[in-house]
Amino acid sequence: MRILVVEDDDRVARGLLTALRHAGYEVHRVGTAAAALEAPAADVVLLDLGLPDGDGLDVLRELRRREGTAVITVTARGEERERVLGLRAGADDYVVKPFGTAELLARIEAVLRRTRTARASSESERSLRLGPLVLDAATRVVTLRDVPMSLTRKEFDLLALLVGRAGAVVSRDVILDQVWQSHWEAPSRTLDTHIAALRGKLGDGVRIETIRGVGYRATET
Repeated sequence: MRILVVEDDDRVARGLLTALRHAGYEVHRVGTAAAALEAPAADVVLLDLGLPDGDGLDVLRELRRREGTAVITVTARGEERERVLGLRAGADDYVVKPFGTAELLARIEAVLRRTRTARASSESERSLRLGPLVLDAATRVVTLRDVPMSLTRKEFDLLALLVGRAGAVVSRDVILDQVWQSHWEAPSRTLDTHIAALRGKLGDGVRIETIRGVGYRATET
């Protein structure tokens, strides 16, 4: 999962980045409204409304145009009127500073659960490529050097997740959440089995690297 932190306070931003990365998220941080609108697409945006170069509500309205992106405002504006304005402008949730890290992570997880269907629908329309490997998400057909591959449903979902983020490390927790919708120990062992099966089927076409203690990364050989 990719999270964009829009926060101009360096101290607050450092705390958020540390907590989110420790939780296994891919995180990018910007400090201005302009940079927020130019930043790469993210699954969740944590948006401070008090930005130095613009009104955070205007940024929120623009971000709402991006399909599959959830926005959680993280702001010192705690009055009821401000919360109502933020929610009506399109925020998926509204968190008032100061806040607890555990609560924020729980709110992110709740928002991701609500938006999972929309993300899956958006991703189902894409074709993914990595070197000689092509995944057609709409038909769920996979070819390696133009030769069709036989994958189980979970193998396809796992490979699509890794190839969709090729070059980036995808944590075990994120994989279990997105492919198995679970963090239980049994699916964790199943993940190892599916990784081994994929490596056997991919051969030397695409490499799935193990990043010890973190997760996996798909790269072109």
